Amino acid sequence: MPPENATAETITTAWRAESARLVGALTRMTRDIDLAEDLAQDALVAALEQWPDTGIPANPAAWLMTTAKRRGIDHFRRADNLRRKTEELGHAQTGGGQEQVPELDTQVDYIEDDVLRLIFMTCHPSLTPDSRAALTLRLVGGLTTSEIARGFLAAESTIGQRISRAKKTLSEARAEFELPTGADRDRRLDDVMAVIYLIFNEGYSAAAGEHWMRPDLANEGIRLARMLAALAPHEPEVLGLQALLEIQGSRIDARLDEHGAPVLLEAQDRTRWNQVLIGRGLVALEQARVLAARGRPVGKYFLQASIAAQHARAKTPDDTDWRQIAKLYDILAEAAPGPIVEVNRAVAHGRAFDPHAGLAILEELDATQLGDSPLVPSVRGDLLERAGLHAGAGESFAEAAARTRNEAERAVLRRRAEENVARVSKSR
Repeated sequence: MPPENATAETITTAWRAESARLVGALTRMTRDIDLAEDLAQDALVAALEQWPDTGIPANPAAWLMTTAKRRGIDHFRRADNLRRKTEELGHAQTGGGQEQVPELDTQVDYIEDDVLRLIFMTCHPSLTPDSRAALTLRLVGGLTTSEIARGFLAAESTIGQRISRAKKTLSEARAEFELPTGADRDRRLDDVMAVIYLIFNEGYSAAAGEHWMRPDLANEGIRLARMLAALAPHEPEVLGLQALLEIQGSRIDARLDEHGAPVLLEAQDRTRWNQVLIGRGLVALEQARVLAARGRPVGKYFLQASIAAQHARAKTPDDTDWRQIAKLYDILAEAAPGPIVEVNRAVAHGRAFDPHAGLAILEELDATQLGDSPLVPSVRGDLLERAGLHAGAGESFAEAAARTRNEAERAVLRRRAEENVARVSKSR
């Protein structure tokens, strides 16, 4: 790798690793999230300009922080000078008080809670879920606007406007850069986890576009989950979220064949599952279980991670304990009821008992809750296929293929529809 490429990669790595702490610390110092991001971005630009010539500093994070603080001090000095000159000209309307210039020089650079504060701020209840996701990726994940736009298959201008509006909304809401407490903290923590889960899922199973997955987005979700778990290590649901994303993320390399075609769970080469991620996930799950045994409440992420762990521990598809998975889905349906849980419960019961048990659950489901999602017809097609009802399976897979907006998923569903139609023709 040429030296300039190695330097650029080092800068990118340092930025991704430190941007959240950098923006968080600067927000605490300046009490202005827009200014904090501008100062952090200025430091990044300075690194891109200087490091190729001066070399990579021994402590890249400290270099970025120092540079950002210097630029912040310059900013406030310019503003203070302008204020004083304006007062001298007699145009100031001070109202009797003067705003003090923040003492950035004397402030502690990094306080680890700054990152947690930043995550909670980007998930403020005044923001929409889409805005929370975009702002979290920008400020906490360190992604550029173009990277976020590619991840969500949106125009860069659209994402830019979404992020800009989100910052304006936070300003208008006078969002405090402080950790919420009590019931408000619990509600906000749920929002934080929901955004991280959304980011991971959009990368793991892309809702639209040509690709089955967007691994960069999924990996960013895993990184954010680890960060949150490190900052809130006594919350079993946070650990459950980390465990869930680590274990599911372990399958990414096995979800496509050598031609780039999607491979469903039961057909995957399990030797390609990332054992390091599985190990991390199982450790986090065990930590959550210990906390739960001490009386700490658990919920949907812990339960979903427990289900994912059943797949991770099975050496082959036949080793999967589907009855235990069905039992866990029954508990999940009570703890966090919803149409997607019911669809997955139908899959589990169809495997644990027989396809008709799964179909019976689908029959009770109000499919209109999922709109035009391909999920229900695709699962119905799978259950009908397993029951030997190939005509109905072909119709269901064809319906699912017509509904999906993901090209790779459409190809899989069309192939399964054609296979079932062919079986019907062959049996005549």
